[in-house]
Amino acid sequence: MLQNIPNQHMLFFFQQGTKRHFFFFFILVCDPADVISTVEFNQTGEFLATGDKGGRVVIFQREPQGEYNVYSTFQSHEPEFDYLKSLEIEERINKIRWLPLHNPAHFLLATNDKTIKLWKVSERDKRAEGYNLRDEEGRLKDLSTVTTLQVPVLRPMDLLVEASPRRVFANAHAYHINSISVNSDCETYLSADDLRINLWNLNITDRSFNIVDLKPENMEDLSEVITVAEFHPHHCHLLAFSSSTGTTRLCDMRASALCDQHAKLFEEAVDPSHRSFFSEIVSSVSDVKFSHSGRYLLTRDYLAVKVWDLNMENKPVETYQVHDYLRTKLCSLYESDCIFDKFECAWNGTDSVIMTGAYNNYFRMFDRASLRDVTLEASREVCKRRAVLQPRRVCVGKKQKETDVSVDSLDFRKKILHTAWHPKENIIAIAASNNLYIFQDRLTPNGHHNTPEIQSAPPKWQTQPNPPTY
Repeated sequence: MLQNIPNQHMLFFFQQGTKRHFFFFFILVCDPADVISTVEFNQTGEFLATGDKGGRVVIFQREPQGEYNVYSTFQSHEPEFDYLKSLEIEERINKIRWLPLHNPAHFLLATNDKTIKLWKVSERDKRAEGYNLRDEEGRLKDLSTVTTLQVPVLRPMDLLVEASPRRVFANAHAYHINSISVNSDCETYLSADDLRINLWNLNITDRSFNIVDLKPENMEDLSEVITVAEFHPHHCHLLAFSSSTGTTRLCDMRASALCDQHAKLFEEAVDPSHRSFFSEIVSSVSDVKFSHSGRYLLTRDYLAVKVWDLNMENKPVETYQVHDYLRTKLCSLYESDCIFDKFECAWNGTDSVIMTGAYNNYFRMFDRASLRDVTLEASREVCKRRAVLQPRRVCVGKKQKETDVSVDSLDFRKKILHTAWHPKENIIAIAASNNLYIFQDRLTPNGHHNTPEIQSAPPKWQTQPNPPTY
C-alpha cells in the first residue's frame, strides 16, 4: 500500500507484496519473500527501485506533484538449484544499480547470489495495426485471402511499461555476490563475492576478468573476506573494496591487471587495551560509499560510520557513533546473530549529511558541518493522520524524558539495513522489513527547500485524508 502526504512534508508508505497490498492496510505476519533487500535511486532521482527476498523488483516514479507512485513491477530472479554442489540458490535481490540514462529507456542491473541480469524498462503508448500476413490478434492469415498490400499504421494505446531482460551474466562466481558497481566509463561494471572481484563489459556475457583474488592456496589460511566493492564516481581506473578485518583498500587498475596489491590501505589502529572477543567482528565493514565529489570515502561498521580522506590513510577524518550504547550488549547480540547484520550508509547530494540505519526501526543522520545528529523512527505510527515524527533518544541509565527509550527495550528484530538518498534533493528512502518509507524535506512558503542542516525542532509529517491505494 502506498500512502501519500502532499503537505509541506511528504511521507510515502508502500506495503510490499503483490498478493496483499490491494486489500489490507496492515499485515501482522510478514511473508519473508516480501522483505525489502535493497533500495536505489537512479542518477536523476526520478525513479526509485527496490528489490526483495522474493526476487521481485518494484520501480517507483516521481510525479510532477512530488509523489512517488508505482511505475513497474517485475520478477527479476527465480529460485535455482546447483546440482553439482547440491546448493539452493535463493531468488533474493542483493543489489540494484541503475545505468546512466542515454535514451528514453531505463536500464538497471539486478543480482542475486550467483546471477546478474541487465533489465530494460521502457514505455509503449502506440501499437501497430494493419499487418498484411497477420490479423489483429496476431494469428497468421490464409495467404490465399491476401489480395492487396497495406501499410501498417501506429495507433495510440494505453501506456504500457515493459521490463525485459537484455543480458544475463552468470557462472563467474563461486561464492555469493555481495555487491555490484557500474563504472564511470559506462561500459564496464564490477561484481564482488567473498574472495574475488570480477570486471565485466556490459556487452559481453560469456566472460569476465578477475581483478582481485584473495583466495589462498590453502583455505585454512583464509584470514579475511571481501564485504563490499565500489567504483570511484569519476575516475574509471579507481575502485575501493572493504574486508571483514575492518580495512578498506583503494586499487588502481592502471598499475596492473590484477589489483591484489592495493594503492592505498585505509585502516584505523585499535587500542590494545580496548580489544575484546568482539573487536574483529564489529570492525567488519558492511558498506562503502564514495562521496559525490570523489574526495572522501564513507564506511560503515557495526557501531560507527567513518569518513576517510583519500589523501590520508592512517585514520578517518570523522567518526560518528551510531549506537555506542550496544557495547554492553555485544554478547547477547552475538548469540542472536544480530552482530552480523550489515547496515548500509548514504551521503546526501552535497556530501554534507550522512545517514545510516540502526535497530528499533531507527535511522541516524549526522551533519558534518555542525556536528549535530538526530535519531528518527520509521514506523507505521507516522502514517497516521497529522502524526508528528519526533526525534528519538536511547538512554542507557534513567530516563530523562518520557519519550526516551531504554536500551533494554529496543526491538532488535526491527532494523533499518537499507537506505538511499536522492542524488539532488533532500529525499530519503528507508526500508524497514517489508515496508518502504520515503521522506521529503520541508518546503518554505516561497517554494524553496530548507537548508540540508539537521533541524533542532522536530519536523511534522501529516497524512492525506484519503490516500490512494495500489
